[in-house]
Amino acid sequence: MTLRDLGRSTVTAVASKVGRAASKVQESRPIPADLLESEDAYLVVFDAAGATGSDVQVRFVEDSVLVRIDRFRDFHEGFDMVFPGRGMSLDGEVELPSDAKVDANEATATLTDSGTLRVTVPKSE
Repeated sequence: MTLRDLGRSTVTAVASKVGRAASKVQESRPIPADLLESEDAYLVVFDAAGATGSDVQVRFVEDSVLVRIDRFRDFHEGFDMVFPGRGMSLDGEVELPSDAKVDANEATATLTDSGTLRVTVPKSE
């Protein structure tokens, strides 16, 4: 093993550990989200980059929209993972206003091509 090989091996090992730590930090933070309101619904928009429809779980509990994303890393033939920095299991929660009257059974969720999850919760009368 040459000095150059030893240096590369050390850099790869350090980058891998830093990447794992970064992904754990990302997994411990809530998914960024926006809450919007119209006359007839609330719209909650979550960042969900890299997720597919089967990766996403959406629930309505009490006055909150809860999201769980369990995404997976694609395999890239001919490449080795050096820096695994993206969190794979992500959670988010947005609480609706305390006076919100909604019909949670009619809520819909849409995952866009741009990597956002849009949850629409209609208001009830």
